[in-house]
Amino acid sequence: MAEAGIDYAAVFQALPGAVALLTARLVFADANEAFLRQAGRAREQVVGRYLFDAFPGQPHDAAASGMRNLESSLRRVLAGGESDVMAVQRYDVESAPGRWEERYWSPVNAPVFGPDGQVVLVIHRVEEVTELIRTVGGPGADLRVGAELYSRLRELEEINRRLRRAHAREREVALALQRAMLPAPQQIPHHLIAVRYRPATVTLNVCGDWYDLVDLPGGDRIAVTVGDVVGHGLEAAGVMGQLRSALSATSRVAAGPAQALDALGRYAHSVDGAESATVVACFIDWDRHTITYSSAGHPPPVLLRADGAAVLLDDATDPPLDAHPEPGPRPQATVSFDAGDLLALYTDGLIERRGQDIDTGLDHLAQSLRRHCGATDPETVADTVLNDLLPADGVTDDTALVIVRL
Repeated sequence: MAEAGIDYAAVFQALPGAVALLTARLVFADANEAFLRQAGRAREQVVGRYLFDAFPGQPHDAAASGMRNLESSLRRVLAGGESDVMAVQRYDVESAPGRWEERYWSPVNAPVFGPDGQVVLVIHRVEEVTELIRTVGGPGADLRVGAELYSRLRELEEINRRLRRAHAREREVALALQRAMLPAPQQIPHHLIAVRYRPATVTLNVCGDWYDLVDLPGGDRIAVTVGDVVGHGLEAAGVMGQLRSALSATSRVAAGPAQALDALGRYAHSVDGAESATVVACFIDWDRHTITYSSAGHPPPVLLRADGAAVLLDDATDPPLDAHPEPGPRPQATVSFDAGDLLALYTDGLIERRGQDIDTGLDHLAQSLRRHCGATDPETVADTVLNDLLPADGVTDDTALVIVRL
């Protein structure tokens, strides 16, 4: 249905929840049928009247604070322009002259802004929770005790909601920062390379996974690196950026990947949050058809040969960055390759699953590469590998993947 054809007044009246609209002067602008029915008031007793004339204080209980608390909440919404979820309030109902029944209500107040950005209306939604409070308090319990327990639960729910919103905002910023710092393969235009980054999907966390591609001097040579920073959010993304940039610079001047990681480890010693970060660096030389590599605690790259043999590049593995008080020289190893071979670098989010041995994940990766190695375009290989290895219901860790057609 087109928006212009919606009768919003009818929608408002049909809402199943009790909702009223208050002006900035706290006069009822409107109230839906559920609100009037729940309040036990006729429309003319509510609409157009000042809130506290329509619902005055409790004459049988001078100490009752429900309406004072409501006014404070509404004033906060008008002044600050933010919604306010109130604790449960007591407001008794006169069931017969001089006879009052104890009732409890759960109000939420939210602003409606005008074109100038000022609050022009307040949405006042209220739900009676007396029976729910009886259940929370237990048989025979004082309703006030149940109301206190219910209010604490509501406060915890609101705190959790605000934390989720703040975490989600941080995730968005961290993810944007992370993606901005990860290079596109176009900077290595003379070789077929695919890169992928997939954030975790079943948590709000953004981790510190990264990859990098660097053109090296001295012939047809590039450095491909993949790393993983421990931690989540903006801090991890910031540390990732520092380490990636440092390794990119050192790779251009280092004699090999071991020397580059040695320098990076010494730098990581001075970076808060770089503890236990892992990284693997591969220097690929197309003139010599060799891959020289070194790993700082990272899962091994996989070299898939044209005959389907999968070789784990795990002969030069050392502890993660900043694992020792005094960083030392790191090992490196060299392996040859033939034209048409495939090299895969990745982070542990691709192969590690709870309750599953890491060797199983490595076997799954090798099998997936074998099935799809016939595809000339590494973009196709990267997509199919992710589809094969990442569960359909999502993962709790980020994944970085680089596929190089050699």
